[in-house]
Amino acid sequence: MKKQLNRKRIFDIIQIGQEKDVASRVFDIFIVVNILLNITLMFMQTFDELSGWKNTMHSLELLTVVIFVIEYALRIWTADYLFPDSGPGRAKLRFLCSFDGIVDLLTILPFFFLSGFVAFRMLRVVRIFHLFRINNTTDSFNVIKSVLLEKRNQILSSVFIIIILMLASSLFMYSAEHEAQPENFRNAFSGIWWSMSTLLTVGYGDIYPITLAGKIMAIVIAFLGVGVVAIPTGIISAGFVQQYTSAEKGNRALGLKLETALIGIDSMWIGLSTDELTEKYGCVVILVRRKNRTEKPAPDYNVELGDTIVFYRK
Repeated sequence: MKKQLNRKRIFDIIQIGQEKDVASRVFDIFIVVNILLNITLMFMQTFDELSGWKNTMHSLELLTVVIFVIEYALRIWTADYLFPDSGPGRAKLRFLCSFDGIVDLLTILPFFFLSGFVAFRMLRVVRIFHLFRINNTTDSFNVIKSVLLEKRNQILSSVFIIIILMLASSLFMYSAEHEAQPENFRNAFSGIWWSMSTLLTVGYGDIYPITLAGKIMAIVIAFLGVGVVAIPTGIISAGFVQQYTSAEKGNRALGLKLETALIGIDSMWIGLSTDELTEKYGCVVILVRRKNRTEKPAPDYNVELGDTIVFYRK
C-alpha cells in the first residue's frame, strides 16, 4: 500500500505542477532548465571556436540526457495513473505511442544513435508552454488544430493547386530555357526547385531564366505566386475569425465567460470527476467532447486524456 502511495505521489510530481504543490512546481522548473541547457549545448557544439570545451559540453549533455532517461522511465512506471481505464501493460503501451512518449524517446535516442534526429529535442520546448500555462486554459493550440481540421478540404485544394502550378511552371521553363542552360533545366522536373522558390515568393536566385520567353514566363509565374500564397493564408485567417466569432456569440448568449481546455498528457485534471473539478478549482463543466461525441457530463463523469471540455469559473 505504501509503495502504491509513493508511486501515485511520483506521478503527481512529474505531471504538470499545481501551484500549491511545491515539489511538482520545482520538478517542472528543473526539467525546463534541463531542456534549455540541453538545447543550448546542442547549438554550442556546432561552433568551431568552442572546440576546446567539447569534452566538457559532451559531459554536460550526457548529464541532461541521463535526467531525460530517468524522467522517461518514471513516466512509463506511472502510466497506469495517466490512463486509469487501461490495465498496467496497456497503459504503458498507450504512453509509449502517445505524442509526449514519442517526443521523450526522440529526445534520448539521438545521443546514442540516430544523431541526424537531434533536432527533435526542440519539441520538448512544448513543456515550457505547459509550465507557464500558455495553453492550459485558453487552449490556443486546440483552436489552431480545430481550424486546420475544419478547413482541411479547402487547404488541401489550395495545396493541390500549388503542386499543379509548380509542375506546369517547371515544364514551361524547361521548354524556354533548356537549350540556353541545359545544366540547370535538364528535364521537365529539374525546374521544380526554381518554380517552388518563385511561386512561394522565396526568390532564392540560384537558378533563373536568361531567355526572353523564360523571363516573361517568370514574371507571370511570380505574380501567380502572390495569389497562390494568399489563398491558404486567407482560408486559415477566415477560419480563425469564424472560431472566435462563434465562441464570442455563445458566451454572450449564455451570459457566461466560457473557457475551453484540451486535456493533455500533463494536465492536472486527468482522472478527476466534474464534481471534483468544481470543488477543487471552481470550474463548472458544461460540455465534454470525447473522440467524436459531445455531451453534457454527469456529476461523476471522469475527465480523460484527449477530452476537450467547455467550462466556466464560479
